[in-house]
Amino acid sequence: MSATIGQKAPNLGISEWVQGAPTNLDQEKDHIVLVDVFQVNCPGCFMSAIPEAIEIYEKYRDEGVRVLGIATAFEDFDKNTLENLKMLVETGMVVGDTRAALSQYGKLQDDRLPYKIPFPIAMDNLVRTSGEAGHEKIMEFIRPQIPDFDSQSEEHKSQIIQRARDHMKAKEYSAETFEKFALRGTPSTILVDRRGILRDVSFGMTGQTEPMIKKLISEG
Repeated sequence: MSATIGQKAPNLGISEWVQGAPTNLDQEKDHIVLVDVFQVNCPGCFMSAIPEAIEIYEKYRDEGVRVLGIATAFEDFDKNTLENLKMLVETGMVVGDTRAALSQYGKLQDDRLPYKIPFPIAMDNLVRTSGEAGHEKIMEFIRPQIPDFDSQSEEHKSQIIQRARDHMKAKEYSAETFEKFALRGTPSTILVDRRGILRDVSFGMTGQTEPMIKKLISEG
């Protein structure tokens, strides 16, 4: 089941909860749920998105807002691993590009994050890909990213399909949550209201997450 804004949100694909009690969207009834989707090897996630998610957690947790962290992987599969996620949660140590960027900007203490992420964190469910993706799977990948695909010329459509096929063939793993919510990269956020309805999926730092949460709180 793919996610559609305005409809009931499907459950997150989880391989393992590494911090906090196991949960999922269908178990968070009567809560507003913000899911912060990041990669361990993603400097922007740690420079901006995770600190914002922590701020939202601290400001709104007593108003029925739950924040969940999901570490995914759509690239750098040697770094975006369950093992590195566990190391991050247990010790605060970061790796790869994240470590280089945070170190450059003086945001590490003894090569560790100077704070602990306070909300539950899980690893996306990664499935090793095998063989070439079929046409239907390729179109599921293309349409959320290129809504006007059908209006393109036949030549351009063929080029888009070939690029998507090459991209999917090069992927070592498919990440269930990332694919199910048609995410375009990290950091991304998934926002679900108290009735379990998917209200927003955003890529990057839009500045709209907190205003949307305030609106959902006011809805009661």
